[in-house]
Amino acid sequence: MTYQQTIQLKNGAHCCLRSGTEADGQAALDNFILTHAETDHLLTYPDESTISAAEEGTYLKDKAESPNEAELLAVVDGVVAGTAGISAVGSAYKLQHRAEFGISIARAYWGLGIGQALTAACIDCARKAGYTQLELDVVADNASAIALYKKFGFTEYGRNPQGFRLRSGGYQALVLMRLGLS
Repeated sequence: MTYQQTIQLKNGAHCCLRSGTEADGQAALDNFILTHAETDHLLTYPDESTISAAEEGTYLKDKAESPNEAELLAVVDGVVAGTAGISAVGSAYKLQHRAEFGISIARAYWGLGIGQALTAACIDCARKAGYTQLELDVVADNASAIALYKKFGFTEYGRNPQGFRLRSGGYQALVLMRLGLS
């Protein structure tokens, strides 16, 4: 699914929200590694990424060509500041109405409105793809993300008290959230 929009950030800079392309593989991978190193709120540690820049480029190309999935880049002054996307939960008939949402933004770009813009763009893509439910998991102590999702109408439907296991020891609870799109 293709998408493109230019927004003005809170600091006055312009940000292009667009579908990733095959040529963006290295930049998207660099952003993935950076964002996953900057917070424990994301699914993996940066050293767990085994994908190459070429494979990331193919992934972005496939998402851009998909009728019901998307991977968007937030580009500021030629730098990938963040990514977000929607993916089908499954292809079985009983799952075709559901999509998963994920987002990550480099710390240097936090607080500028990129998260809000990417969330809105992914909700728009999910509606255009025909989904009637968008789902996400968020670390329970990530108050700013939870507030953002609630602002868009996501509601909590459960918790997983040991959703993430930390290398430093212990666990992080995950809040399961959904947004009805119909």
